[in-house]
Amino acid sequence: MQSLQQSKTKENIAKPRTKKKVFIETLGCQMNLADTERMLGMLEDIEYYPTDKFAEADLSILNTCSIREHAVDKMRSYIGKWDKLRKPGSLIAVSGCVAQQEGSDLVKEIKTLDILVGTHNIHRLPDLVIEAENKYREALDNGVEGIEDNRGINFSRPQTAEVWEELPELIPETPIFRKTKYFAWVNIIYGCNYKCTYCIVPKTRGEQRSRSIEEIKSEIEGLAKEGFKEIILLGQNVDGYGLDIKTNFTTLLREIHKVEGIERIKFLTSHPCDMTFELIETVAELPKFSKYFHLPIQSGNNEVLKRMARRYTYERYMELINYIRKLMPSATVTSDIIIGFPGETHEQFMDSIKAIQEARFDACNTAVYSKRPFTPAATWDDPISAEEKNERIRFMNAIIAETAEKQAQRYLGTIQKVLVEGPSQRNPMRLAGRIDDNKTTNIDCDPELHDKYIGQFVDVRITKANAWALRAEIV
Repeated sequence: MQSLQQSKTKENIAKPRTKKKVFIETLGCQMNLADTERMLGMLEDIEYYPTDKFAEADLSILNTCSIREHAVDKMRSYIGKWDKLRKPGSLIAVSGCVAQQEGSDLVKEIKTLDILVGTHNIHRLPDLVIEAENKYREALDNGVEGIEDNRGINFSRPQTAEVWEELPELIPETPIFRKTKYFAWVNIIYGCNYKCTYCIVPKTRGEQRSRSIEEIKSEIEGLAKEGFKEIILLGQNVDGYGLDIKTNFTTLLREIHKVEGIERIKFLTSHPCDMTFELIETVAELPKFSKYFHLPIQSGNNEVLKRMARRYTYERYMELINYIRKLMPSATVTSDIIIGFPGETHEQFMDSIKAIQEARFDACNTAVYSKRPFTPAATWDDPISAEEKNERIRFMNAIIAETAEKQAQRYLGTIQKVLVEGPSQRNPMRLAGRIDDNKTTNIDCDPELHDKYIGQFVDVRITKANAWALRAEIV
């Protein structure tokens, strides 16, 4: 089946085509960012090239995230605005987790949507685009009312939808258009085998599937030859890498560390169930690895963790954190916490506050619990009022900011190595990048010297530190 689809794509590519422009808006996590690069790479094969201007796009794609309850509403809002502003003759597509979650129901509801492609069949995007182009031309030839100006609020467009419920046994490798020049995302594992009661990832991304070590290492060696200096290994649960193919994450890390030319390696996201002391020791031992761990705790209370089906205790979580701190005292540790999970008492919420202070997180993503379809928790009673949840998250964010501010002070006066990514977004007179511990660092530097340092590892002295970023001067 896949060979037939691949030959179909090659057949389409072989036909002479006019160059066109594609605009992609990416919502959500780093996995979605990596998917966007993959889509851009595939579309380049059929002569679609990226643009950052929606008004000039021949194809616009909304790459969606469904981690929050209002994801579908957010998607509708985007498509409504896009439909009014779209270039005449252009196509609009929805991809990502909302597409996989809602399936063909979306095209039945949103009559002005041209293409729908799920996470399970993203590699089919070029064929779906060509199919949509053909349908659109046929509609024009047949004189469909209103289609010429694309203001299609009240008519049905000829739609192309393909969302596979089941994943193919092997997802074909696809071209990737790297949006960055110095660091690159590398997917090592897809999906997740855990069934957390609040999480829709198993529905939208499927069960755990690891790429082979040889495949991953070959991709990274290619990136090194292209001049990339840093790689970020991605997965819903990177620590679970290899459990489905009779290897493990530490074996992969040691192999990747051997690749010449790559100077820094990061990974995310980790899961406390699969993080091991051996993994922590490996990161501490190997100099190329960033001393940075994103380890979601979700709650500091054992009863809540049990209802979430997280399969670890707070005590076990703290064993991992303490071991990280023991071997790498300056390591950066960040986390995720859910506020107001169904039935969470005030005392249980305060256990999460205590966890923030004891773990000394450098940063923490917080979110009020959001009901997601296809999850057990969505059917549970939720007696906590919206006002109470909002009050809790405000208090928690204040504690996180206070904790992160204290943590940041350990960098003052130290010399750190920064991969300079470009001018700072807030102040283009400064440069910006990240240190080995992954803290964002803004660097005071003569603008005339910017080109000298961009894309290079530079030693800097930290002069100021706050909860969210560091300030530095070049040594």
